[in-house]
Amino acid sequence: MSDLGFERLIALVALGGTYLGLALGRLPFLRVDRTGVAIIGGALVVVSGLLPWDRAVAAVDAHTLVLLFGMMIVAAYLRLSGFFRLVTYAAVRRAPIVLDLARRLRLPPVPYLVALATAANVGSVATLTGNPQNMLVGSFSGISYRAFLLREAPVALIGLAIVFAVIWLAYRRRLPPALPTEAIAEPGVVHRALMIKTVAAVSVMLVAFLAGVPIALVAIGGAAYCLLTRRVNPDKGYREIDWGLLVLFTGLFVVIGGVEASGLAGHILDAAAAVGLSRPAVLTAVTAVLSNLVSNVPAVLLFKTVIPTFDEPARAWLLLAMASTLAGNLTILGSVANLIVVEQARGAGIRIGFLEYSRVGVPVTALTLLVGWLLLIN
Repeated sequence: MSDLGFERLIALVALGGTYLGLALGRLPFLRVDRTGVAIIGGALVVVSGLLPWDRAVAAVDAHTLVLLFGMMIVAAYLRLSGFFRLVTYAAVRRAPIVLDLARRLRLPPVPYLVALATAANVGSVATLTGNPQNMLVGSFSGISYRAFLLREAPVALIGLAIVFAVIWLAYRRRLPPALPTEAIAEPGVVHRALMIKTVAAVSVMLVAFLAGVPIALVAIGGAAYCLLTRRVNPDKGYREIDWGLLVLFTGLFVVIGGVEASGLAGHILDAAAAVGLSRPAVLTAVTAVLSNLVSNVPAVLLFKTVIPTFDEPARAWLLLAMASTLAGNLTILGSVANLIVVEQARGAGIRIGFLEYSRVGVPVTALTLLVGWLLLIN
């Protein structure tokens, strides 16, 4: 077997094994999670010699990792200050959407929990910092924060209206005609000085995003400012960071680098051309399917070498971000938000089954993908 053939075989094994593990959530017969799968796949392409160490390091997109890390730090300080508790307290006084409140007000919890998960997915499509896959698209495409917002925000707004309509149609017989007016508990301890400082930092970051400053630079700058405090031990902030997600991204970048080095990317491009992937409808459908098979972040990474070859790459990147995000509503396993809500409900003795979720998730996904495609094709 030629060296080129061997390299392609290694790349195929690494890519196939990694994406199989990501789809299953583990490697068969082994106790390895998705982060471990990405580490093993990345190590395989380096140890085999397919991707030399220096090129493996270069394959890791530092801008994306810095952006993720910076936003995690800022979110951690918002959480530590009590900001999210305060916002939740203010919000639930008008529209209860969380499990404890639904129980306290004697409301059926399932409709509100399903609405919470689906709305979180739909709302995150609006900005480049709304979710990890959008951050990847921002790093790869060069689309500005403002340009992305102008195109994707209408998708999010109409999508949220669709969520509301589908939830109402699916559960209209179980929802009360009016909300109870019982008192709601106070939000708990709030560190106002830290909150004011962190909210001010977020406000400046938003202005910088809209002004066109590179989003990774803004994120790490905001994180550095938040760390300058005498009130909070930095270890508390570090414990809030999803280190596993950062490692997962790193491993996936190396695997994709190995695919590019082997020449396998060329075959992927040929296959994409054969199925007409450059057509918006096809790209939307394929992205939605892949996002549910292997999760949305790996799906976006798989398109990294394909989309720049399209005639209108900017439109394709926007469609990719839209479809990979909205596809997360299709099933319980489609997004992290879904899993979090379902697991929290299970811990409280409330079961949201696959079919129960699907009666909302399937129509919401179909309708929002259609709307997103119609809004972005021009």
